[in-house]
Amino acid sequence: MPITEPAQPRIDQFFSGPGGRADNWRDLLDAARAWSKGGDRAKYDAALSGLAITEEYHGYPGVHLMAALKEAAAVGDAAKSLALVTQIVQALQTKSFRHHAGDWNAEDEGDGDVPDLLPPTFGQSAARRPYFETLIVTGVSANNWPALAAEWRRLRRPVDAFIYEPVLVGSVEDAFCATVLNPNIAAVVINEGFGWRSRHDAPVLRAMSAAMGLDEDSDASALQLAHILKRVRPELDLYLMSNRDVENMAGDPEADVVRRVFYSVEDILELHLSILEGVQDRFDTPFFENLKKYAQRPIGTFHALPIARGKSVFKSDWIRDMGEFYGLNLFLAESSATTGGLDSLLEPTGNIKKAQDKAARALGADRVFFVTNGTSTSNKMAVQALLAPGDIAIVDRNCHKSHHYGMVLAGAQPLYVEAFPMTEYSMYGAVPLKTIKQALLNAKADGRLDRIKMIDLTNCTFDGHIYNTRRVMEECLAIKPDLIFLWDEAWFGFARFSPFLRRRTAMGAANEIEAWMRDPNSVAAYEKQQAELGKNPPDEVLLETRLIPDPRKIRLRVYQTNSTHKSMSAIRQGSMLSVKDVEFHTVEAQFKEAVFTHASTSPNQQLIASLDVSRRQMELEGYGLVANAMEIAFAIRQAVNNNPLISRYFLVLGADAMVPAQYRQSGFVDYLTPGMNWAAALKSLDEDEFCLDPTRMTLVCGTAGFDGTQFKGLLASRYNIQVNKTSRNSVLIQSNINNTRSDVAHLVRVLAEIAGEVDRRLAQGGANARVDFEARVGSLMKNVPDLPNFSHFHPSYRSDAGSRTNEGDIRGGFYSAYDAGGCEYIRLNDPEIDRRLKSGPDLVSANFVIPYPPGFPIMVPGQVITQETIDFMRKLDVKEIHGYDATEGLKLVKTEALARMGKPKAAAAPEFKAAS
Repeated sequence: MPITEPAQPRIDQFFSGPGGRADNWRDLLDAARAWSKGGDRAKYDAALSGLAITEEYHGYPGVHLMAALKEAAAVGDAAKSLALVTQIVQALQTKSFRHHAGDWNAEDEGDGDVPDLLPPTFGQSAARRPYFETLIVTGVSANNWPALAAEWRRLRRPVDAFIYEPVLVGSVEDAFCATVLNPNIAAVVINEGFGWRSRHDAPVLRAMSAAMGLDEDSDASALQLAHILKRVRPELDLYLMSNRDVENMAGDPEADVVRRVFYSVEDILELHLSILEGVQDRFDTPFFENLKKYAQRPIGTFHALPIARGKSVFKSDWIRDMGEFYGLNLFLAESSATTGGLDSLLEPTGNIKKAQDKAARALGADRVFFVTNGTSTSNKMAVQALLAPGDIAIVDRNCHKSHHYGMVLAGAQPLYVEAFPMTEYSMYGAVPLKTIKQALLNAKADGRLDRIKMIDLTNCTFDGHIYNTRRVMEECLAIKPDLIFLWDEAWFGFARFSPFLRRRTAMGAANEIEAWMRDPNSVAAYEKQQAELGKNPPDEVLLETRLIPDPRKIRLRVYQTNSTHKSMSAIRQGSMLSVKDVEFHTVEAQFKEAVFTHASTSPNQQLIASLDVSRRQMELEGYGLVANAMEIAFAIRQAVNNNPLISRYFLVLGADAMVPAQYRQSGFVDYLTPGMNWAAALKSLDEDEFCLDPTRMTLVCGTAGFDGTQFKGLLASRYNIQVNKTSRNSVLIQSNINNTRSDVAHLVRVLAEIAGEVDRRLAQGGANARVDFEARVGSLMKNVPDLPNFSHFHPSYRSDAGSRTNEGDIRGGFYSAYDAGGCEYIRLNDPEIDRRLKSGPDLVSANFVIPYPPGFPIMVPGQVITQETIDFMRKLDVKEIHGYDATEGLKLVKTEALARMGKPKAAAAPEFKAAS
């Protein structure tokens, strides 16, 4: 039964997920309504036939209801068809099927129950068991699946903490597609005897499986299928059932992806209990559970935290409203104690340690540290722990300021590398790999490669540029095999839970490199390339070659920081630092010192608990939440760019505008290009140097006459829409796991209203209004300042000014500003600046200067200021520039102070006092 054309585009769309499925059901409902009113029955039949295939991959509506739908259609009962479709759509929308037995009955007409749609604070509701689905891969004939599903349901017990519905498939293709399309699946049971091909003749299934590298010649063993599914959804618990030598299978090192192996004709109850235990393991939140228990205990507090237990709040006539606003539990769960089951964040040995271990499993790391001061602190911890004074780190000049300040704290010397510019939009992209390799090769030529300890990059950037993390690390390790990589993924933590984006995360790439290193073919690939390159190949050849590292020499050292609060359900400032470092034992002591340096000795208990709970959520439902966030982003892109009125003044930039063609080697254009399919999108993710995070949307507002800051303010003050980042002529819109289609509708309605106002203003204002508008747009979109690159550190801050590398003593530059007598101020428009730029002496910055927007440092301490930097500052029309006071001017290091750099100061004569 082939899939009909209307259904295929949605399912075959890249990142199609819950929203696409909901749209398909709504289409079926529309067709059922039309048929019941005497409309075209063929349209209903086509929609049902297209939906029937992929619905087999979901527990609800299940085999029974789908059979009832088909039967009603077969006998031409339009009224029954409409009633059934309506019942199913309502149950799917409200998720009532998880708790309401009547939703599973084809004859149910409702019992008046109201689905639990509101948070529990809006009223009392009975405790409900969380619901999930278990995929059963079996060789049993499809005719026997209803009976087999009934047997699984008989295993349910009232004492079970969770309830699950079996989903049965009979082939590799169907198992793979179910795993991809059904976010409710939390466990998989793989029996032997299944086939390869789906029993459905559905081209879209072929496209999905082929795009992920599955082919019919592959091994279709149960263990091989387990590896396929684990690669797609590593959070899933996998169980194997075999009627052969289960002892040998369980002892196979390749079986490490399986939670347990069962002999197929016994212990079915044990399998059921194991499934529940596996989900319970992910559900458990060690710190949060202990915090809840602590809050219910009668505690006498004799420590320095008056709000603990809430007495000072609820007994007060003056601040009781704070307690009523936040609720009693917030105060009952507060304490500055680290005993009584609460553990210490600085020296975790109990439930915080267990919570961090679970987070490490979830993120694919060896270890994870919880941080309660934001990822700014995570970055500074990592830099301070891993770098020593005099070490060189290759750093993206446009990275978050925490990295720059981390270099100051560590005394390390940043070797700044530049990202590709996007001058038209006053923003930078990411750093090309050639630029990074050139810096390493220059250091090697100077005999300084041993001093380069770290590569420090932002992935993904504010604006959504994603590195090919595996390629960057492999090629850099080919030049220096013991490099440390620090990837700031503050805004990208959710990517771990997408099978498409995971490969582009630090931990995802590190795990792939680790697996490649174990492959015997890796050594052969390295030696083959070395033979082709020959001895001492010129830099030009190395820059153009995709280098393969020597797997025998690699010391894999990867660190990843995530602002958990920016992409998961954690309270603000919740961060995680993930580690995969074979040499961690050599830096563990100083890492602890860095934690002691930066972490508060009074961490927020609620924040730690939210980190624990956010991990639980992402392990159990993150896959579906992230898929929905990406669908939301696509809906916004389509609604803005395809609306005749909105698109006249606003545009969401595609990958073709955000990533230059030379970095899209696969030829990928954009996610929404007509004809885009899984294969092309995955090819781009695997091959291209840079990709665009689909959840980041750069909305150009300059074409409507608004600068970014102005438009951000308008959205917030007038329409209650909040955005974070702006540029000269754009704002950044993000979708996340919190967004809904209603949010999309609100945004689109607002943009349509604003576009309509611009339209009316131009129509009613006459020629002058049009001239003024075009002049404003021209100023924002065409008369844009060139983006300044980092120039160089002044020789006073360089140990070897003649080297090919450009690192400098940023710490020395930073502390130069502490010498008030050694600094001077010159106003930006003072002719003295122009004279010194032409004739000298050098203008040397005494501090960081960071305009918001765009938010990157255009000056760092010790940097020589150039004409392009001054020109850029003079054209800036933003109000917020960190490190610059317009009334005083630029803070510079005086020439005579520069001349004294490195010379010891004369010691003051000791003062002696006569003994009394």
